[in-house]
Amino acid sequence: MRDYRERLYVPLVWWLLAVPIVLILGGTLYAGLPWPWPIVIIGGLAVGCTALLIAIGRGTVEFDNAVLRAGDAALPLAAISEVVALDEKQTARLRGPRADPAARFYSRPYLKESVYLAVDPAVSGDAGVPYWLIGSRHPAELAAALERCRIRGGHEPVA
Repeated sequence: MRDYRERLYVPLVWWLLAVPIVLILGGTLYAGLPWPWPIVIIGGLAVGCTALLIAIGRGTVEFDNAVLRAGDAALPLAAISEVVALDEKQTARLRGPRADPAARFYSRPYLKESVYLAVDPAVSGDAGVPYWLIGSRHPAELAAALERCRIRGGHEPVA
């Protein structure tokens, strides 16, 4: 049974912006070509854009009482030594100038907030990974759920 699951869907605005982009780019590409090509070009661009947006929105963050999964990566909850929900400014700093190249990062460009997870490399098995930064639409809920699950699993609460 999962204790928390978040699907990182692409926002509706991105889908709405894809329509004029496909039409403008398609109109530019097929200018002057005979009749069947406009439909083929715009249809191909629409299918490609749809596939891209679906692929980007397939990301998930989930955990049960033992393991956190962010995409294909997994982290045992016992390896987490600190959980902090970050706001937009803190997330921007950890994504950019204060980022550690050895850290694990799982997010999407449209997610402005995240959760910082300090990791004990001896327990996690990932030598040299100091922390995970996981993008979320609801970082406070994710952090609280992680803490509840850790306490239920017999781990001490983190400050």
